[in-house]
Amino acid sequence: MPRRTIIGLLAAAAFALSGLALAALAQDASQEKSLERWIVVASTTSTQDSGLFGHILPLFKAKTGIDVRVVAQGTGQALDTARRGDADVVLVHAKEQEEAFVAEGHGVQRFDVMYNDFVLVGPNSDPAGVKGTRDILAALRAIREKVALFVSRGDRSGTHATELRLWAEAGIDIARDKGPWYREIGQGMGAALNTAGAMGAYVLSDRGTWISFRNKGDLVIAVEGDSRLFNQYGVILVNPAKHPHVKARLGQAFIDWLLSAEGQKAIAAFRVNGEPLFFPNADKARS
Repeated sequence: MPRRTIIGLLAAAAFALSGLALAALAQDASQEKSLERWIVVASTTSTQDSGLFGHILPLFKAKTGIDVRVVAQGTGQALDTARRGDADVVLVHAKEQEEAFVAEGHGVQRFDVMYNDFVLVGPNSDPAGVKGTRDILAALRAIREKVALFVSRGDRSGTHATELRLWAEAGIDIARDKGPWYREIGQGMGAALNTAGAMGAYVLSDRGTWISFRNKGDLVIAVEGDSRLFNQYGVILVNPAKHPHVKARLGQAFIDWLLSAEGQKAIAAFRVNGEPLFFPNADKARS
């Protein structure tokens, strides 16, 4: 074969290989770019179990093309996940813990997003005699005095933190006074409600999970309407200065959407059996 022909074939082969290499690099870049279009949100079991994320996340993705992967835990665990840098955003409901998270430098800034309230749920037979009342502290005292069964999440969640605060405000040292009547399960809200239903016990629940909970059985709302049961949710971007791999731009896009008129409208539109589960309040004073 003539030398000129051989050189031409080699050049053509090199050109083809370089084209394939460039195509492969372009594909890798495209895949890398697509892989980056997602964030991890560490949040509570209540936002997941209630169905809220199932409602709002498809709307957010349709708007931005960003996928959101939710790690649903108790608030304390969710904040620990973010402290390790294993999340880009946290959406939780224990303001004191959230403010400490930001003060420690783990979060950039905290914003109010929405609220609902807690309710005391219990068996319809109402052994503590508190059904229909509004004073949560008096109800807890009655449960303790009558040694009625009570289920605690015991998982460092926002709900658990509120429960412990309420016992203290009721003048009860639950660490000292708890006995067989007080059952700590170390699990989420759905599991706590199931356990309360099986045992005929009282349990503190966020209203969103309670409304969406299907296995109510003999459980009913015993106490509601006390201002002490207010339940505020906040959102925080994990600090990229502390964790450089945090997807700050995409995470901030999610936060901005939640706080926007569109995001707030999406939260307000989420209902179960016609009943709203969360009430947006990002337009109120932010902290």
